[in-house]
Amino acid sequence: MWCDRVVTFDSTAPDQRPLDFRSDTLTRPDEHMRSALARAEVGDNVIDIDPTIRRLEERAAETLGMPAALWTPSGTMANLIALSTHLRRGDRFLAPRGAHVLVNELGSAAWLAGGMPDPLEHDAGPGRPTPQTLRAAVGGDGPYYTLRTTLLSLENTHNAAGGAVIPPDEHAQLVAAARETGLRVHLDGARIWNASVALGVPPAALTVGVDSVSACFSKGLGAPVGSVVAGSEEFVEQARRMRQMLGGGVRQGGVLAAACLVALDRVDDLVADHAKAARLAAGLRERSWDVTEPQTNIVLAGVPDVETTLEKLRALGILALPMAGKVRFVLHRDVSEADVTEALRRIDTSPFDKTGN
Repeated sequence: MWCDRVVTFDSTAPDQRPLDFRSDTLTRPDEHMRSALARAEVGDNVIDIDPTIRRLEERAAETLGMPAALWTPSGTMANLIALSTHLRRGDRFLAPRGAHVLVNELGSAAWLAGGMPDPLEHDAGPGRPTPQTLRAAVGGDGPYYTLRTTLLSLENTHNAAGGAVIPPDEHAQLVAAARETGLRVHLDGARIWNASVALGVPPAALTVGVDSVSACFSKGLGAPVGSVVAGSEEFVEQARRMRQMLGGGVRQGGVLAAACLVALDRVDDLVADHAKAARLAAGLRERSWDVTEPQTNIVLAGVPDVETTLEKLRALGILALPMAGKVRFVLHRDVSEADVTEALRRIDTSPFDKTGN
């Protein structure tokens, strides 16, 4: 994996300072956030409920428009808890092709949640299936030995589609189609904050009708760790048990939840990340790279040979990762406008051809 390699740079590169566009998970807590961690009121979150975690869960539930929420150490655990709660062993579930729950969670949806995953094509746009495609995929009733489809898992924003958003009207249509066909709905909202800012709507406008939603604080919002999974009171009660089974019974977790509370105050800051992504994309297009306009903070560049391009970028001290057969650059609060300018300058001094190779 690219993220597992030791980072080394070409000694002839004009500037050895690394420019790290690999992920918005690289953000580090600033002094204000670290101070909040140090001052956090804590308790045993297994025996009781840690008071700071309680405050975070209540605020997150309100922000996401759900009755209740549960803190989890990671977004992958949040999604696994939701799928494990919604699915019975052997149930088929649907998700847009390339969704994180399908390709980036080590098959845990099948291995641990017991679900049979099946992808939906993006025929409404990047990361978005149409209601017609959903209905056709569900099909009708069959004999007892056919697969039983019970869940739709959406992703907003869709990481592998370049941080693509699902607008509220399309979300509502997909949820309505899911209900018509008897499906429950989970929303992987790891970057729902980015979708909210890009669309100019509150996060709760993007969760209407779902049975559960996950959301992450440790990406562009800058917290060192932590997500939530939210739903009904009954769902969260079951989810709490599942979290314990998965080893997520963190004790004095308030020190981590305090950072997540600070992160929630910074959702509006994401507009700057989106602007930096648009500027990087425009700069790459000016240099004849095959780049589409980003909707949020993720830039995907189509190149003939992804590995060759990544190696050349590494030699320049520019770090990126492969995603969906393209080169992915992710903008975040720890990458500045000056870093974008410097990355484009380094590319100008490199041996890249007109295709990015």
